[in-house]
Amino acid sequence: MNSAQDHRETISSLRWMLDNFTAEVPGVRSVVVVSVDGLLLLAAPPQSASAGEQLATVVSGIGGLTNGAADVMDGGRVKQTMVAMEDGCLVVMQAGDGSLLGVLTEPDCDLSVAAYHMELFVGRVGHVLTPGLRGELTG
Repeated sequence: MNSAQDHRETISSLRWMLDNFTAEVPGVRSVVVVSVDGLLLLAAPPQSASAGEQLATVVSGIGGLTNGAADVMDGGRVKQTMVAMEDGCLVVMQAGDGSLLGVLTEPDCDLSVAAYHMELFVGRVGHVLTPGLRGELTG
């Protein structure tokens, strides 16, 4: 099997896992995987180009801000960041080297269940979100 075919199969598996995430966790509005520089890699459910790009930019910005704050405060690695809003939450987590996972929820979402599924997702796929695969996703 060649590298391009491996990447296609991996991307297909990642999309399936994101779709399952949104289907299995009540109250999840959308899930995105983004590069730390703000490029949308994957989204579930599929986003319009502008909505996906906006969410990717926000997730990337939050990731950068919290990592910078942790550096300044000698706080170690950021595990997750949550923005609680009137109409939901946005939870951001590192998802491998150079990638972030963002989950946008409804106000009634059980955040402990969402965080658990985020940890599962990152544990399963964080190691495959390599620069080569990110190039396939954005190219």
